[in-house]
Amino acid sequence: MNIQLRPWTLSDLSRLVALANNPKIASFLTDEFPYPYEEQHGRKFLDMVTSANPVNVMAITLHGEVVGAIGVHPKSGIERRNAELGYWIGEEYWGRGLGTSAIRQMVNYAFSTFPIHRIFARPFGNNPASQRILEKAGFTLEARFEGTLIKHEVVLDELHYAIRRMK
Repeated sequence: MNIQLRPWTLSDLSRLVALANNPKIASFLTDEFPYPYEEQHGRKFLDMVTSANPVNVMAITLHGEVVGAIGVHPKSGIERRNAELGYWIGEEYWGRGLGTSAIRQMVNYAFSTFPIHRIFARPFGNNPASQRILEKAGFTLEARFEGTLIKHEVVLDELHYAIRRMK
């Protein structure tokens, strides 16, 4: 499998919109991820991620074609040793192990690029596929908070998975 991470470019706009404009993807992400996902959303996203230095959000590619997105978001203040991981894969690529490979690559990149010691992810309780991907990538479940999230008027559990820098 030839999964690679690379910085986003403005030329990725049409592919980004085509993949991201999917209610199944939006249903597992925060409300800040819009559906429908339109060109103006893609432009705003690309403007943000292409100006970051160092890069913290990357395109997931398979044989050179964009298939999803992954990012780490370093925290500040008392949480400055932590970063939050977020990712999504285009629906047509689900179930192929791409997420696990992308997460492993992003974890290596993040620990070598940012002064962090822990990366965490917060999948929804109704997303067992994402939970399995994180576990396969070496994350462990640290906590489950029952009924703390609401998505599409459905109350969901919030899970906290994390991986720590090796000493």
